[in-house]
Amino acid sequence: MTTHETPGLAVRLRCTLADRLARTGSLRDLAWRDAVEAVPRERFLGSAVARVTEDGAWEVIHRVEVTEDEWLHLVYRDETWVTQIDGSMVEGAHGTVSGAPTSSSTLPGLVVLMLEAAGISDGDKVLEVGTGTGYSAALMCHRLGSHAVTSVEYDPAVAGRARDAFTAAGYAPTLVIGDGLLGYDKNAEYDRLIATCSVRSIPFSWMWQVRDGGTITAPLSGWMGGSAFARLTLGDDGTASGRFLRDDISFMTARPHGPPPMPSAYLVTGDARESRVDPGVLDDPAGLFAAQLAAQLAAPSAVRLGGGDEVVLWDVATGSLAATGLDPQGGWTVRQRGPLRLWDAVEAAVLTWQATGSPHQSAYGLTVTGERQYVWLGDPDGSSWDLPI
Repeated sequence: MTTHETPGLAVRLRCTLADRLARTGSLRDLAWRDAVEAVPRERFLGSAVARVTEDGAWEVIHRVEVTEDEWLHLVYRDETWVTQIDGSMVEGAHGTVSGAPTSSSTLPGLVVLMLEAAGISDGDKVLEVGTGTGYSAALMCHRLGSHAVTSVEYDPAVAGRARDAFTAAGYAPTLVIGDGLLGYDKNAEYDRLIATCSVRSIPFSWMWQVRDGGTITAPLSGWMGGSAFARLTLGDDGTASGRFLRDDISFMTARPHGPPPMPSAYLVTGDARESRVDPGVLDDPAGLFAAQLAAQLAAPSAVRLGGGDEVVLWDVATGSLAATGLDPQGGWTVRQRGPLRLWDAVEAAVLTWQATGSPHQSAYGLTVTGERQYVWLGDPDGSSWDLPI
């Protein structure tokens, strides 16, 4: 197999990718289009990537196993490629492997959509939380200059590979190995902060490092799997507020905010009653987000397993459990045990959500103060739910 690069093909494929993203609406700003056409994504994928198989495992593809043209066509798909599984870079694996992805090169359409949603403009100074392969930081370096971009990566191996890629591609952002939830105060204040990892709540250190009038753009998620895309504007009173956006963007959870290990087995016992809502509503991203808000308030450590008619909510702190199933007589049954009645909270939130027309997550907003962080429905004085902090 040849490993010689084909520069002409790479340039053409970048232009084709930019055209595709423009047609789908992900790419609207001409400055970001210029970045997509200029930044060599192949530099940031390393020598191997993995893609999911039909049975949920991961197929590893090594660069040396395909021709250079085949590799470039793979690179410039609008597709996410996993680069690390269970903390190990995929270069060391062959064939099909199992495990959970812990780092990836997110599909370019999603990367550009987030950069545009953050409102980054020429002259801005940006802090990125979650370097990953470095591709998104490289796009920002191309537009803003390397001096204006700071990126924090938790994993030393991932950061080391990103640093090599930056050098090979001709970019030199400030790359920090550390906990991105702490930000990086040495380069503060920032005009924009973007997180390419999901968080359960907004770290207060981010609030202190972004200037008044600046923005924080981050996917917000919980242990039940619900998510929404937050863009907050910092006020001069030390608070931040904003609505969730229409774009459904989610990333891997920041490792310090990740859920505990799932139970391998659980016993479905407890007090039984009829469920007032269809458990399948949690398969709707907006319904799951609404349910998660209430569940987190009642039990910040609750996780969700299953789906459809058979949902299990399990609180790792108290052992409380709720499990739903079809009732042979019609409808659904829920069994609950433990000090917390998890399904009661879910029902109340889902019914409130349904009563307002089952809106998308963009009907909600988020406010962060020094005392609390809360999600509200409709307006800040409407129904609200506190986040676990």
